[in-house]
Amino acid sequence: MINRILIRIKVFQILYSYYKDGSKSAENTEKELFFSIEKTYELYNLLLLIIIDITRFAEKRIEIGRNKFCPTYEELNPNTRFIDNLFVKQLASNKQLGKYLNNKKTSWANEPELIKKLFEQIAATEEYAEYMTAPDCSYEDDKNIWRKLFKKIMLFSEDLETTLEEQSIYWNDDLDIVISFVIKTIKKFEATNGEMQEILPMFKDDEDADFARDLFRKTLFNHEEYSKLIDTHTKNWDYDRIAFMDVLIMQIAIAELMDFPSIPINVTLNEYIEIAKTYSTEKSGNFVNGVLDNIVAMLKKENKLTKTKLYIPN
Repeated sequence: MINRILIRIKVFQILYSYYKDGSKSAENTEKELFFSIEKTYELYNLLLLIIIDITRFAEKRIEIGRNKFCPTYEELNPNTRFIDNLFVKQLASNKQLGKYLNNKKTSWANEPELIKKLFEQIAATEEYAEYMTAPDCSYEDDKNIWRKLFKKIMLFSEDLETTLEEQSIYWNDDLDIVISFVIKTIKKFEATNGEMQEILPMFKDDEDADFARDLFRKTLFNHEEYSKLIDTHTKNWDYDRIAFMDVLIMQIAIAELMDFPSIPINVTLNEYIEIAKTYSTEKSGNFVNGVLDNIVAMLKKENKLTKTKLYIPN
């Protein structure tokens, strides 16, 4: 689940914190990097769990209505399509998710108001109304309603975002990308897989974990060398006035360019230009692009860039 796009962002965030704090050791900062990655994976599992908990909340509401002293006809004869969702039932029995949640002791138990608000927001959507009144409903329909709800409700829920920010500083920028992983997971579910349906692992393979560790170390330990390289190619700028984020982004990009021969140059450049656009100033994307282009040209001229042809995108 933790792909290389997210790894690059995490390395950038952790190194930024390391330099700004000034009191952390390299060893502890590396541990924090992997802790932040683990927290992102925890969020992925929690967002799968929230599907189950919202459904259970809806089921409890129906039961409360049925058990009223004077229930209405609608309360005695509720539409149970939402709580009978076959995909949710399969997810609730999922062995991999259940094992993770049990081991981590993580849940939404302390956030009943959030679950209530999210269900109410869901119940107010056109997607929900269409789903509940459709003449027929298949397993695929049961999956698709949740894909739609994540795109329309979860992705833009201020209540969810605020709750996550209060729970962990490591989730402040993770919600959008983790929701995209949840949507992909829902799409991959097959009814025939039952409780053994695979959900995404934290890392696709050991190489991605190594990539995170090596990118962090190469950037940190070659900090001075990369700073001088950037300084050489920003002679028309006051180096001390260049946004620190831009300098750090370029340092990480240089580490990747020089020490990861299987990653094509254009992939590296594009990824860090996007990070600059997102996390630094309005003009940072063009600035970082221009400086890195010049550095790449120099490294090529000096035969310091060796790239292999084999590359499997993450």
